[in-house]
Amino acid sequence: MIRLVAGGSKSGKSAYGERLLESFKGQKVYIATMEPYGEDAERAIERHRAMRAGKGFVTLERYRDIGGAQIPEGAGVLIECMGNLLANEMFTEDGICCPTEKILSGIEELSRRAGELIIVTNLLDGDGRTYGEGTELYIRYMGEMNRRLGAMAQSVTECVFGIPIAVKGELL
Repeated sequence: MIRLVAGGSKSGKSAYGERLLESFKGQKVYIATMEPYGEDAERAIERHRAMRAGKGFVTLERYRDIGGAQIPEGAGVLIECMGNLLANEMFTEDGICCPTEKILSGIEELSRRAGELIIVTNLLDGDGRTYGEGTELYIRYMGEMNRRLGAMAQSVTECVFGIPIAVKGELL
C-alpha cells in the first residue's frame, strides 16, 4: 500500500508519516533524502534523527535513484521527503533536468518490494509569488509529481497546523 502525506513547511507531515508505521510488524526503513549541505540542512537532519530515535527505524540515506534503494522484502518504508529528492535529481552539475519519470518509476519499484510505503512530500505552489526560472520549474515538477503520486496512492493525507486531513482514503 502507498500512503502519500503532504503539507507545507513544519506542518507535521514527517511526524504523521512516522506515526503511520508505528504499529507496522516487521522491519521499518526510513529513507532520508536530504543531502547535508550547510548548517540549515544539518539542523534539519538532526531534528529528524531525534524525532525517529527509538522508533525502530533503520535509516538509509538515499539522495538519488530511489528505486535502487536496497530494502528488505515486505518492509515498512518511509521516504522523507520528495522535495529533497526532486531537487537532488533535478539540479545537477550538467544543468537542470526533468527527473519526474525516473523518480516515479523508482517509487513504483519500491512499492513492489515494500509491505507499506509512506511518502512524505511538500506542497509548494500556494503562495502566489513569482520566482526565478529554475525555482518555477522545480515548483511545476513538484506539482506534477505530487499529482501523479496522489493517483498512485491508496491514501492521501494533508497535514495542516499539525492536523492530518484525509484527502483520499481514511486516516489511521
